[in-house]
Amino acid sequence: MKRRLRREKMVILQVTSDGIPVIFHDNFILTEENDAVQERRVTELSLCEFMGYGLQKEAGKVGKSLLRKSKEGRLMSWNVETDDSLCTLEEVFTQVNPRLGFNIELKFDDNIVYEEEHLVWTLRCILGVVFDHAGDRPIVFSSFQPDAALLVRKLQSNYPVFFLTNGGTEIYTDVRRNSLEEAIKLSLEGGLQGIVCAVKAIFRNPGAVNKIKESKLCLMTYGQLNNVPEAVYMQHLMGVEGVIVDFVEQITDAVSNLMSPGGNDKKQDGGEDEDSELLVPTTKESSRPVFSQRELSFLLKLIPELIQHQ
Repeated sequence: MKRRLRREKMVILQVTSDGIPVIFHDNFILTEENDAVQERRVTELSLCEFMGYGLQKEAGKVGKSLLRKSKEGRLMSWNVETDDSLCTLEEVFTQVNPRLGFNIELKFDDNIVYEEEHLVWTLRCILGVVFDHAGDRPIVFSSFQPDAALLVRKLQSNYPVFFLTNGGTEIYTDVRRNSLEEAIKLSLEGGLQGIVCAVKAIFRNPGAVNKIKESKLCLMTYGQLNNVPEAVYMQHLMGVEGVIVDFVEQITDAVSNLMSPGGNDKKQDGGEDEDSELLVPTTKESSRPVFSQRELSFLLKLIPELIQHQ
């Protein structure tokens, strides 16, 4: 069986108050001024205000310092191995290798009920940049916001759309976010191409993989367990079609060795490994796996990892 690995970069998008799509993960941007922490919502900032944070492009110019807040509310310094200035989606399109695909996550606040008019405005701002600058670059859209996922599918047909879900590992007021069954229903009714699910939900409910496959939907996963090679390989055997990982090179090499008895699977890459986050194993054909003793042994290694991440 021939295999290849396709890599794509995860891009988390928000839109500034003046309609510019920017790359930023958190809903709020934090800085410290006069010994006090200042917190601003990213989508309420203009582009000029947003770009004033962090490392600046102009030599000698000093931006506002950046802080991070953990889920528990603890403030942390903005410590990264290699720092860079904040950027727009257009800049990413023009400066990143055009052969590298983008998985564009459409970011919205879980605690806000959005009007359709606002969602449409936000998505049109993003699509305008994509249509103008994507060229032949592979693009996938995804979102945890059910209505945003449905709308971006209605607004364009050039690129596939995936629904992001925790698969029931966390509970939200919107029931469409609370189970894989609801994710399947939403995806089928909205004509979406697939689901990106928390890996813990797949391991807790492995039977859901077959339901998703039978529904002709593509399935990918995200989560810390995807940085464990055995967990990724297990998903390959289960029929999961892609995983989002942090350590692309290490996971690629380790999974390739698990896939090939001789460990000699060659990687074919059209992108930039060090910047990639989406690792997609694909096969020419799929079948129900027959577990060997080797595969069963690595399952025993996987169990402690699963327990640790519960």
